[in-house]
Amino acid sequence: MTKFSDTQLVILAAAAQRADRNVLPLPGSLRGGAAAKVVGALLKRGLIAESLTDSQTRADAALNRIWRNDGDGRGILLHVTDAGLAAIGVEPEDADNAPTGADGAPSAEPPQDAPAEADPAPRAGTPRAGTKQAKLIEMLRAPEGATIDEIVAALDWQAHTARGAMSGALKKKLGLTITSAKVEGRGRAYKIAEG
Repeated sequence: MTKFSDTQLVILAAAAQRADRNVLPLPGSLRGGAAAKVVGALLKRGLIAESLTDSQTRADAALNRIWRNDGDGRGILLHVTDAGLAAIGVEPEDADNAPTGADGAPSAEPPQDAPAEADPAPRAGTPRAGTKQAKLIEMLRAPEGATIDEIVAALDWQAHTARGAMSGALKKKLGLTITSAKVEGRGRAYKIAEG
């Protein structure tokens, strides 16, 4: 099983929730050498990749969308790869529907027919069988649901990763409704509302 630092999980999970799969912006406190080290490790493992744009926009820490510039001044973006999505249990979307740049990699630009600030509708889909996301959905569909502690134990995740997967991948990306209730002797149990 692939082991990640908390920072790497946050970066991959956030990128998986973005329509353009852009890794940027990085978490607020991650800058300079620390950012280069974390990004370098993810690049080396093939979990994220660089993609060249036609844009001459300079890398800017304040905007935090362009990772760096090449020798010709073109912007280089970072995007999560299908391998990166699979490593965190997220089923890659159909590549034909993802916006792409000149090199075929996911683009940082919104599609021309969609407003840049539009909140995308939840995407219908199902996770690939055997992934952690599929196991999470199975646990949440059980009649008794699952507590955070049960999810953490079953998936070898940390509590914040389990919460993030429920609110990000399941609620926002797959459009599932998750409810919770206190259960005597177990604590708060989470379930997928059917219907």
